[in-house]
Amino acid sequence: MLVAVSLRKDSGYWMQNSTKTADDRGWRGLLRSHRRWFFWLTGGAFALRLLSVIRFPNLTPDGVIYGDIARNWLLHHVYGLSALGGPAPTFIRMPGYPAFLAGLWAVFGVEHYNAARFAQVFIDVGTCFIIADLARRATAGAVHFSSRQAAQWAFALAALCPFLANYTAVPLTETLAIFFAAMALDFAVAALAWQPSAGKVSIGNWAGCGLAIAAGIYLRPDGGIVLIGIGGFLLLRLAWNPQRRPTMAAGVVLAICSLLPLAPWTARNWRAFHQFMPLAPTHANAPGEYYATGFDRWMRTWLADYASLEDIGFKMDDTVLDINTLPDRAFDNADERSTTQEVFDRYNQTVTMTPELDAQFEQLARQRIERRPFRYYLELPVVRILDLWLRPRTEMLPLDTHWWRFRDDAHDFAWSVLLGAINGMYVGLALLGVAGVWREIRYAGMLAGFVVLRTVIMTALAYPEPRYVLECYPVVIVFAAAALASLQSSVFSRQSSVFSQSACRPKTED
Repeated sequence: MLVAVSLRKDSGYWMQNSTKTADDRGWRGLLRSHRRWFFWLTGGAFALRLLSVIRFPNLTPDGVIYGDIARNWLLHHVYGLSALGGPAPTFIRMPGYPAFLAGLWAVFGVEHYNAARFAQVFIDVGTCFIIADLARRATAGAVHFSSRQAAQWAFALAALCPFLANYTAVPLTETLAIFFAAMALDFAVAALAWQPSAGKVSIGNWAGCGLAIAAGIYLRPDGGIVLIGIGGFLLLRLAWNPQRRPTMAAGVVLAICSLLPLAPWTARNWRAFHQFMPLAPTHANAPGEYYATGFDRWMRTWLADYASLEDIGFKMDDTVLDINTLPDRAFDNADERSTTQEVFDRYNQTVTMTPELDAQFEQLARQRIERRPFRYYLELPVVRILDLWLRPRTEMLPLDTHWWRFRDDAHDFAWSVLLGAINGMYVGLALLGVAGVWREIRYAGMLAGFVVLRTVIMTALAYPEPRYVLECYPVVIVFAAAALASLQSSVFSRQSSVFSQSACRPKTED
C-alpha cells in the first residue's frame, strides 16, 4: 500500500506542488534561517560522539581482523591476514574499511585506532546533515507541516542519537555504512523528484546514488540491499508510471554506477583465488575453511536474542561451551538435553568444530525442525526481528548483555532500560509517522520498503546482531521527524485557533 501511494505521487500530486515554498528554499536557506538550532545541535552531536570515543572505546574481534588486513596491506602490500609464513591473501572482508584504516594509518601511524575513531566522529556528524536533507526532500510539499520543521527535527534526532554516536568509538563499518546508506537514499529521493513531468532524468543524482551504494558494498556485502530496495521501487514504477523511458534510463545509470566499481575487486579475487567473488562470502569464511552449517542451523532452532550469541555462537571454535547457558527453549525434552550435553562434551575435548560434530548438530536441528516446523520458520524469525529492533542496543557498551537480570546488576539494568526506552521512542515515533503522515512523505514506499527488506534479509542470512539494522536508522529518523513536525504544527494550530476565538469573542457588559 505504501509503495502504491508513493508511486501515485509521481504521477500527479508532487508535480502540482513542485514549486518551492518559503519553507522549501533549499538546504542553505534552511541553515541560514536556523543558525542557532543547527549550531548548538552540531555542538551537541560532537560532544556526544567525543564522549563515546573517550569514555567507551571498544575493539572487537571483527575490528582486529580489519586492522590486521589494513596493516598487511599498508606494510607488505598484501591484502591478507597474518600467518606464520607472512601475510596470506584473503577475501573474507570487503576492502572498503581496511582501505579506510590504511589511509589513516599511513598518516597517523600503524594501528592508531583512535585516528579511525575521531575520523568517524566527523563522518557521523556529516551523516546527521545528510539525514536532515533527506527529511527535507522527502517532505517537500507536505500539506500539514513544513519540510523545514521535518529537517530540523531529523537533525536533532540524528545528532542526539546515542546508538549512532556509540559506534563512532568502535573500529567497525557501521558509521561509514550508515553514512553511505543515508547518502544513497538522499540522492535517490532527489533524483526521483527531478522534473518528472518533463520526462527528464537527473543523471548526476542517480550517479551519486549508485556510487554511494558502491561505497556501501565495498564496506559490507549487505550494502547492496540499498540497491535492491531502490531498484525494486524503480521496477514497480516502471510498471505503474506510463513514462517508462526515464525510469529505464535511471535504472541503467544506477546499476552501472553501483556495480561497475566492483570490477577491480572481482578481478583481484579471480587472479588470487581463481574464483568469481564480487562480494565477500556470506559467512566470512576463508578459502578452504570449513563452515559449520549444522551448528548454525541448530542455533536457529532456538536462537531468539543477541545475548545467546555471546553465550554460545561467538564462542564456537574459541572456548568451552556450557550447556547451562542455553535457554530452556533449546530443549524439547530431557532426552534431547542429554544428547546435546553429549555433543557439547565431545566438542569441549578439543574446542574445535569438526565435520563429524557438525553432522551431529545437524541431526539435532533436523529433529527439532521436524518436531515443530512453525517455530523454526515463523515464530523464532519474528522474535529475532523484534530483538533486532527493540533491544536496548548495549552490545558495544560495558553493560551486561543479559540486561533483564535486575538482581545481578541493578546499575546495568537501569542503564539498559533507559537505552531501551530511547530506542523505543525512536521506533515508536517512526511507526507514528508511518501510520499518521505517510501520505505527506515522498516515496514513502521506497523508504519503508528498504527498512522491511533489510530487516528480513539480515534476519534470514545473519544472526540477530542489533547493529545490522542501524543502516535503517536514517529512514527511522525521517519518519519520526515527520511525526514530530506534524505534532508541532497541530499544537501551534490549536493554540492559534484558541487565541483567535478568544480575541473575536464579544465582550459582555457588566
